[in-house]
Amino acid sequence: MSLDLETDVNLYPFVLTEDQEHLRREIRAFAAREIAPNVMAWDETSEFPLAAVKKLGTMGLLGIIFPQEYGGAGLGYVDYVLAIEELSAVDGSLGLTVAAHNSLGTNHIFLAGNEQQKRKYVPLLASGEWLAAWGLTEPGSGSDAGSARTVAVKKGDRYVLNGNKTFITNGHYADVAVVIAVTDKSKGTHGLSAFVVEKGTPGFRPGKKENKLGLRASDTSELIFEDCEIPGENLLGAEGEGFIDAMRVLDGGRISIAALSLGIGRGALDAALKYVKERRQFGKAIAEFQGIQWKLADMATELDAARLLTQRAAVLKDAGRKITRESAMAKLMASEVAVRICNDAVQLFGGYGFIKDYPAEKFYRDVKLCTIGEGTSEIQRMVIAREILKVYPSRG
Repeated sequence: MSLDLETDVNLYPFVLTEDQEHLRREIRAFAAREIAPNVMAWDETSEFPLAAVKKLGTMGLLGIIFPQEYGGAGLGYVDYVLAIEELSAVDGSLGLTVAAHNSLGTNHIFLAGNEQQKRKYVPLLASGEWLAAWGLTEPGSGSDAGSARTVAVKKGDRYVLNGNKTFITNGHYADVAVVIAVTDKSKGTHGLSAFVVEKGTPGFRPGKKENKLGLRASDTSELIFEDCEIPGENLLGAEGEGFIDAMRVLDGGRISIAALSLGIGRGALDAALKYVKERRQFGKAIAEFQGIQWKLADMATELDAARLLTQRAAVLKDAGRKITRESAMAKLMASEVAVRICNDAVQLFGGYGFIKDYPAEKFYRDVKLCTIGEGTSEIQRMVIAREILKVYPSRG
């Protein structure tokens, strides 16, 4: 379980407002009460904790970044990062569920949808009455989104979708999915368009539920489209601009994955700190050995550095600034740092780190997704390099 609020008030690079402090306390108390007792049971059975997710909706966390006029909480990305970290320090599965719902599915509708679409869908999603999914990845189209094969063919005033998406968070439980499909194959990424597809639409169904290494209480599945007809009004944004809008969505989504990483890393560090102060070898707590202390120092320092990058991206996002580089840096740093922290936590637990009776192994399993989801570390490096090269053009 995470450290007490009174002892970790300096985790953040600035003083939190009274409202932000209240938000942290509320989420931390909820996580301790509603999530922590069930973590291993949900993990063992891959149970999606729908009741807990609905309660998070009641708390406003499923609409945290959306304006109050659309039924949201009207908070910013700084608050959002706080919320995701607090949830993920106890169970990354809940953090990921909230992140995918807010940053991806709902946010695509909010960013690219017209006013009628926003009024129709966002209030239902922001309240938690509905859950959202976002479909970009396909079995043969991961980092290379331009090779997508799911197609949307216009017939009169309707579109017919055929194809399938994979690794979709919330896939089985989503009431609405935003789906990226090919509308003009000759134009590459500029021939991709986005559509809203509601649960229960004929020809649309979730497919295989994935049996995963970690984050097992987060639902991950296929979405299958077989002659799925949707109204033309379900096109999100302009035809051919689905990929462009998806990249805007991912800029914000990467902040949430950075926050997910921070939470999992912090949870592992907290567990390790507690263990090394209790575990005794050679007549004293292993926390007294310099080798242990240096490892802890590196873990804590890297976590704080990742948090600074994440909060920078969140602050700039709230200020309306372009954050492509900053969100990629935060996601890259936080995810890779968290993997190292969780690896070190298992090492500090020794043999017990390999046993499910102790928390280290679950953090270790959960964290790896953070270097893969919403753009691999390799893709983040490509994004960062591209952005910094724009700033320093050749003078030849």
